[in-house]
This record gives sequence, structure tokens and C-alpha cells, in this order.
Amino acid sequence: MQPLRGIGFKIASVVIFIAMQSLIKATSDHVPPGEAVFFRSFFAIPVIVLWLYLRKELHVGVGTKNPLGHFWRAVVGTASMALGFASLGFLPLPEVTALGYAAPLLVVVFAAMFLGERVGAWRLGAVGLGLIGVLIVLSPRLSIGAGASHAQALGATLALGGAVFSALAQIFVRKLVHTERTATIVFWFSFNAAALSLISLPFGWVVPTWTEAGLLILAGLLGGVGQILLTTSYRHADASVVAPFEYASMIFALGIGYAVFNEVPTLTMLAGAALVVGAGILIIWRERKLGLERSRQRKAMTPNG
Repeated sequence: MQPLRGIGFKIASVVIFIAMQSLIKATSDHVPPGEAVFFRSFFAIPVIVLWLYLRKELHVGVGTKNPLGHFWRAVVGTASMALGFASLGFLPLPEVTALGYAAPLLVVVFAAMFLGERVGAWRLGAVGLGLIGVLIVLSPRLSIGAGASHAQALGATLALGGAVFSALAQIFVRKLVHTERTATIVFWFSFNAAALSLISLPFGWVVPTWTEAGLLILAGLLGGVGQILLTTSYRHADASVVAPFEYASMIFALGIGYAVFNEVPTLTMLAGAALVVGAGILIIWRERKLGLERSRQRKAMTPNG
């Protein structure tokens, strides 16, 4: 394990994904979210295929033992992407990023509901704290007639819906990793998401301008690079080490939002985001502590322990 290298790859992936979201946001006034999902997924495929080829894992990435599992993972993942992209047209980038942090909190709840994982009072308390933070971020956007517009309320609902589907996608991934390699999951998600996005074709796709097409293609390429960097980060360090650096995305979202889109964050949004980030870090810390305890118990039970 090389923790510093893993952290470096993780931060690089965070920067890439925020840049990708910024490109999608720049086209959101004209390009519908389903079309953006197609560009994001389709143009990630060549990057992923080249990566698998160079690693001599192309046959591993294409071959699968569970095509139906990949399909359902793609359904919820594509829904998450579409809702998240749609919300970018209504809300500032940092706000969408903050609401996206609800996904890891919801994973804890869904893991207990669908995977039968035990969730103690500590993690439940952290989830509760994080959801309070989400409500704080949401509150100004859902107060119609008190400064919030219907468009902002819709954007907040879309962003939260994207977080829900993102959490469900992670539950499907947890099931897939029992039989499938990471390369396989990465490849088939991009392939299936590109195919599924075509369902939205009759609902208002447009011919993008040359500039929009360039931004969308670049978003797809960056999405593929970001996925590779994220996957590589977990090869060099434990998930509990690199996961907290996901929250560095707020720093980059705030910077890009201000510099590119002239978005100034409110104190309410920052306070809510801080609670969500704090809750997420608490859960990661608790997971790491439990993992270390389980590791010690296993060593104690071995004959040579």
C-alpha cells in the first residue's frame, strides 16, 4: 500500500469530476440532461477501453458473469446522473455538490435495509446529523414565497433524488463486487448508461452548437479519466484512508462556482454542508475503527495469532 499516492489519485479524481460537472452545467441551459448523460457515458468508453487494453485487462472488463446485475446498477446510476445533471441547471454548483454528500449517508441506511448490515447507534447518530445538514441546505430552496422560486425547489428536489439513486447504485456495486472485477463494473456501467440514455431521445434532444458539443465530449473524456483515477486510488490505499478526501470537492466547487459562474455561497448552505461533511467523516472514521477491530479479532482467532 502507498497511502500518499492513493490520496493523490483520489484528489485528482475529485478535481476531474468537478471539472466535468462544470462543463455539463455550462451546457445545461440548452442541452437536456438525458443528452448530457449520453455524451458523458459514451465518450468515457474509449478512455476506459484504452486503460483496460494498456493494463491487459480488456478481456476481463468485457466479460461478465452477471449481466443483469450490471443492468440494474446502470439503471439506478443513470437515473442518479440524469437527476444530478438536471439540478445543475437550477442550482449553484456548490449547492448541488453539498446535496450530493447525502449519498454516503443514505448508503448506511440502505445497507441495513437491503443488505442486512448491522448499523449501531453511533452510525445512526452520524446519519441523523448529516441529514439535518441536508435539510439546512434544502430549507431556503423549499421555502416557496419566502425568497425561493419554483425552479430552485425543483433543482433541490432533483439534486436530492440524484443522491438517493447514487446511494442505491453503491448498494448494487457492493453486490456486484462479490462476483465481478472492478474493471468489469467500470466498463459495463459506461456502456449501459450510454444505451439507457437513448430512452430520453424522444423527449427533446437538441443539436448542440460546436462549442457545446466540444464541452460535452470533453466532459465524457474527463468522466472516463476520473473513473480511472478513482479506481487507481483504491489500489494504493484503503478506502477508509482516501474516502474523506471526497469532501475536497466542496473547495473546488466553491472556487469554480465563484470564478466561472459568479455563484456566491450563502452562510446557510455552508453551515449545512459543514454538518454533512462532518457526519460523513464520522462514519468513515467509525468504519475504519470497526475494520481494525475485526482485523484484530481475526488475527486472534488464527492458530498462529
